Formats: sequence, structure tokens, C-alpha cells
Amino acid sequence: MPLEEITREFSFPLKKMIDEMKLETLYMPENGENTLISNNDTNRPGLQLAGFYDYFDNKRVQVMGKMEHAYLENMDSETRKNRLENLLSYHFPALVLTRSLEAFPELLEIAPNFDIPILRTEESTSVFIAKLLAFLNLQLAPRITRHGVLIEIYGEGVMIMGESGVGKSETAVELVKRGHRLIADDAVEIRKASNITLVGSSPDNIRHFLELRGIGIVNARQLFGIGSVKMSEKIDMVVEMELWNPEKTYDRMGVDTHYMTILGVKVPLLNIPVKPGRNLAVILEVAAMNNRQKKMGYNAAKDLLRQLGMDSDSEDIMSDLNL
Repeated sequence: MPLEEITREFSFPLKKMIDEMKLETLYMPENGENTLISNNDTNRPGLQLAGFYDYFDNKRVQVMGKMEHAYLENMDSETRKNRLENLLSYHFPALVLTRSLEAFPELLEIAPNFDIPILRTEESTSVFIAKLLAFLNLQLAPRITRHGVLIEIYGEGVMIMGESGVGKSETAVELVKRGHRLIADDAVEIRKASNITLVGSSPDNIRHFLELRGIGIVNARQLFGIGSVKMSEKIDMVVEMELWNPEKTYDRMGVDTHYMTILGVKVPLLNIPVKPGRNLAVILEVAAMNNRQKKMGYNAAKDLLRQLGMDSDSEDIMSDLNL
């Protein structure tokens, strides 16, 4: 069950990276903090300092570590200045020095000529690049926004979808009262953090708010406390709620796992019929725990069939069980 998806390029201002990575600013041009970062990779400019610029991507943040620093340190001032001028002339978003390395005077002298921000971190080069890549991948991940509710239930990120008025928000409130945490209501921003991971969050302007028909807008954080909300969560499963249709046959065994594809990632999908008398909050709690068990390798339906000596691949299991 694929969702309609629109792919576009994302970016964010350099200031967000500086604040997140706790970088020290050695030089910042006017309006430099608003420089847009749009590439989710980095580069160590060792080859470029040696004069090789083929395949050089000037949209990447440049990271200079101990090796590059030592290479430049062995040069005379004029040569070092020429090499740095060549590098900065490519107008990349920023240059970061790691290990609290001292910036060469020539670097600080020519940086204003090219409006290149010069930043510094005390982290080692490999540790900093690993953190930066994780941050960039999340910020620049492909994303879509979908109508629904995202809530954390026993550590599982459950996205509740369904037609307007089916009871998604009411179910979310009941789950929050039972100690679970709300991430988003009405609109869920979904990011592809990796080839197997989706992360959901709420748009800033509606974060923590819930709409309950007959009551209006409520703030979950103010009503239930800071422990009732969360900024983001992995999407471990999708629950599609629909009004009970007596003509439709619903899965009663759960032997096979059904999936929904979002941004190319397959996510387990449950179809939950809604009718008076069903405690949806309890049903979703059980669904979340059962999904965790399946990820750990245990499938209750298959275990039952095995104990009954039946083939879980049977096309008519329900009739075999006389259910």
C-alpha cells in the first residue's frame, strides 16, 4: 500500500549545525549563519590542498583534521596561503577545524575575501564526522507529511491513520492518559533517516496540540505534563483505522505481516475495524507489544498453528480451525 510521495531537495541554515554540534566560531561573514546546507556528506580536503580538484563537491562542509593541519604546517607561509586561497575560492558552506587545532593566520586573513565561515570543535576528526553525518542525514532526509497521529506505545512508534472523524485523536488521548507519549496529531512529518528507518515528528506550529471534536483544541503537554509528549520517534508500525464493515473479512490470525511502503521503506501495517464497544487504546497497546515480539522473532499465530500441527502456509486456516 504505497503512499503518494513528492521528492524535493531540502536545506537548513548553517546556524542550526553550529548550535547542534556546539561549534566555536573563529570567523563568520555577515549573514554567514544563514548559509544554506543542502548536501548530506562531508569532505576532508587533503587531496585539494595538494592541488587535485577533480570531482570536488563544493556543496559539502569541509573538515580539516590533524593530518591536513600537519601537511600545511610543513609549508612556508606563502605556499600555505596559496594552497588555502585555492581551496577557499570554491566557496563551500563552511570549514571546520577539529581537535581544537589552531587556525593558521593565513587562513583567518583570507577567509573574509571569500566569505567562508571558519569553525572549530574539540572533537576528534572521526568522531566529529560521524556525528555530523548523522545530523546531516536526519536534517536533509527525504520527507513527506501525512494525515494521522503518531504516538509512542511501550517504546514502539505507532502511526494511526484513517478517515477524518474515525477516532484517531480520541484514541491518542486515551493512550496518553495511560502513560504513553504523543509525538504528532493531525499532521505527521515523516523523514527517511536511513534505508530501513523512518522518523516521525510534528510541524513546529502544531506540536503538542490535539483536536477533539466537541471539545476543541487541547495542549497535551499542558494537560498531562512534559512526560506525555516527545519530539520525534521511529515509525515501527502503521495502524489503519476504519469503520466496521460487516461485508469485509478482517484478519483474525495475523500469521502473515502486511506492509505499507513509505518513502521506499516497508513498515508493518494493521487494519483495525472501529465499532462501539471496542477499547481501541487497549487494542493498540497489545498491537505494539505484539509487533515488538515479532521483531524479536516470535509470532504467536505461527506458534499456535505449530502446536496444533497445522501448516501456517495454509490458504484456509480459519475453516481448518472451524472459526
